Amino acid sequence: MPVPLVHVLVLGGTTEARRLAESLAAPAPGSPCSLGSPVPVQVRVTTSLAGRVSAPRLPPGDVRVGGFGGPDGLAAWMREHDVDALIDATHPFAATMSRNAAEAAAQAHVPLLALRRPGWVAQDGDRWHAVGSLTEAAELLPALGERVFLTTGRMGLAAFAGAALDDLWFLVRSVDAPEPPCPARMEVLLDRGPFTLEGEREIVRRHRLDVLVTKDSGGEATAPKLTAAREAGIPVVVVRRPPVPEGVPVARTPDEAVEWVRRL
Repeated sequence: MPVPLVHVLVLGGTTEARRLAESLAAPAPGSPCSLGSPVPVQVRVTTSLAGRVSAPRLPPGDVRVGGFGGPDGLAAWMREHDVDALIDATHPFAATMSRNAAEAAAQAHVPLLALRRPGWVAQDGDRWHAVGSLTEAAELLPALGERVFLTTGRMGLAAFAGAALDDLWFLVRSVDAPEPPCPARMEVLLDRGPFTLEGEREIVRRHRLDVLVTKDSGGEATAPKLTAAREAGIPVVVVRRPPVPEGVPVARTPDEAVEWVRRL
């Protein structure tokens, strides 16, 4: 009998998406992957990347780069390519893509799962200020410090480009170079995680930073900056992550997502 083929579309761009693709990637033809199921199945995994990073780390399996043209385009693509399951493993702050995924899954009648790493939790000694947006973070900064470590990525820097912040100095860290509008006084640090605690300590010390701005992305790759800030006694402005669309089940780890596929 032919081995059933399950096509899983992963909306990627995160470490968790890459790990999920590694777990789901179809083995060589003729070598079925059971996913722990008594009935052998072969899994085809396609990872979709937004294309916003110039040199992304490509996962195993099929890869497509670029947008779908909104929820209608995503639904049409899933129907055309016989997608059996959709996993939204995008960045926790990719709210528009998550909404599009929920709408497209409903249109195409494809099961949808959101893969979201847990957010960070404040520890003793942390001086966190939780805000709902980058704009709120920018409004809070003048009262907290003058030398800002901005680790929210290259998107959204316009929130920190207003004249009210011209007296502040920013160290902006991102994978790719940011585009204007940008803060009036800034230095750009091009780097990609994971980051080490010793490296983050050195950045805080060398640049005499006195406040950190970050999104609650969660995960271990970029968490050392929080420890470095705690040790230095500097405040941290944490932008809360947007909620997952209503009704979409959530997995916290790639293993949980694999189990969800198996149960399908």
